[in-house]
Amino acid sequence: MSKDKVQIFDTTLRDGEQVPGCKLDAEQKLVIAERLDYLGVDIIEAGFPVSSPGDFKSVTEISKLVKNATVCGLTRAVRKDIEVAAEALKYAKRARIHTGIGTSDSHIKYKFNSNKDAIIERAIDAVSYAKTFVEDVEFYAEDAGRTDNEFLARVCEAVVKAGATVLNIPDTTGYCLPDEYGAKMKYLRENVTGIHKAVLSCHCHNDLGLATANSIAGVINGARQIECTINGIGERAGNTSLEEVVMILRQHPSLNLDTNINSKLLFDTSQMVSQKMGMMVQPNKAIVGANAFAHSSGIHQDGVIKNRETYEIIDPADVGVNESSIVLTARSGRAALAYRAKLVGFELTKLQLDEVYQEFLKFADEHKEISDQDIPKIIEASNITIESI
Repeated sequence: MSKDKVQIFDTTLRDGEQVPGCKLDAEQKLVIAERLDYLGVDIIEAGFPVSSPGDFKSVTEISKLVKNATVCGLTRAVRKDIEVAAEALKYAKRARIHTGIGTSDSHIKYKFNSNKDAIIERAIDAVSYAKTFVEDVEFYAEDAGRTDNEFLARVCEAVVKAGATVLNIPDTTGYCLPDEYGAKMKYLRENVTGIHKAVLSCHCHNDLGLATANSIAGVINGARQIECTINGIGERAGNTSLEEVVMILRQHPSLNLDTNINSKLLFDTSQMVSQKMGMMVQPNKAIVGANAFAHSSGIHQDGVIKNRETYEIIDPADVGVNESSIVLTARSGRAALAYRAKLVGFELTKLQLDEVYQEFLKFADEHKEISDQDIPKIIEASNITIESI
């Protein structure tokens, strides 16, 4: 059975760049955009053109550069925003305008001082106007996660009728639980007339650490686009992590869902974005963190040395990592020490290993981690006679 495609909408250059201290210049944005295109991203949200002359220029230049992906510009439900976005996107091979408005009671009352009927009218006007410039119009219902499902369905039905091709259902505050977010997608799929004319999209924030889980729940329940960022960067606690959702779908073939992403480029892309944005990737970050394929526990090391799949569900090579790391610490066992010693040229017999291991434990108790350069010193201190191989 052929797999359903889930489109990857990357917003590293828009939502990701909103992180304090992560400002990119135009040249850096172009480099990242080119890599995202090469990675296999389906849609690149290049920026918010009306927000500044610099952002307008970046979106324009990215539109000229990108060869395969759709280039998207964000707007509010404001005609001037839409006009500026259309101008910035005019060189794109495939252009999308992403417009929308808040739909939760909180946003309607406090942000817009408005009412539900007026919000629907503004949504219809924004989509209809965007449609005069581009065929591909995505509508976002900001704070959809906290929006009543019945009203959200009314909004979605109205904008689909106005010409929206994608319906973005954001969990803007990262509040939803996965079953709630999945149920919201299911409700829309079953209760919005004309829903077949649009793609449902997940845009989840990570305030409670649930962005990835919510996005997966969304696609299980009918969404076919995930909005995400490299390394999960984004405002506050960040966005859904691109590398996580891609590999979850790939490692769970029973879901019958996949993406166009070349996963072997994930690690290098993560490193590039981290370096250019000055945002370190946490070592224990799933898929691309420095420790994602590192093992220091003796029990785990012994298992991985015997067969990688005992403790690794992903082949490191599948995400562009050369190999697993066997890290020597005071928690490491004999198997790991023998393995690392052999890598640096020492083949230890069982008796020799027993002697060296005692010296290793003394050394390891005084040092955080044992390097390759330390191993010959430990062997020498153990007073055994050995020839290097």
